[in-house]
Amino acid sequence: MNRAVDRGLPGDLLLVALGGAAGSLLRWAVAHVLPGAGVWHWPTFAVNVTGALLLGVLLEALTRPGTEGRAAHTARLLLGTGVLGGFTTYSTFAGELWEQVRAGATGVALGYAGLMLVSGLLAAAAGVLVGSRLRRRGPGAPEDPRQGTPGPAQ
Repeated sequence: MNRAVDRGLPGDLLLVALGGAAGSLLRWAVAHVLPGAGVWHWPTFAVNVTGALLLGVLLEALTRPGTEGRAAHTARLLLGTGVLGGFTTYSTFAGELWEQVRAGATGVALGYAGLMLVSGLLAAAAGVLVGSRLRRRGPGAPEDPRQGTPGPAQ
């Protein structure tokens, strides 16, 4: 851990706990809005794929530049480990797979697992691309030499 931004374990624990509580409440809300019945467990799928996308954006935007400053450290713990860690759910996903296998729907379980894995990886990759673009356009980013260059006088 970078000692320059280290507020100590109690401060980091508080950031993760607050973020985790918020993320868990968001997951609970999604489970009450999206239909959960049927072969596919849409609430779990939605939170895991959305979480993968947002984590890709967050980590690329925060950690790629190099040394982690205080603001990036706080955002990573609060939003990444906390909110997105509480929002996404491997345990529910595993439980849903086990229920499908136990009910004799092994093929469905394998399809659901494969779809979740591929979708999560694609979402994370898309998030990294978005995060990279956001980082390049953020404050202090070098200007694009193709923009703002005066054209020939007319």
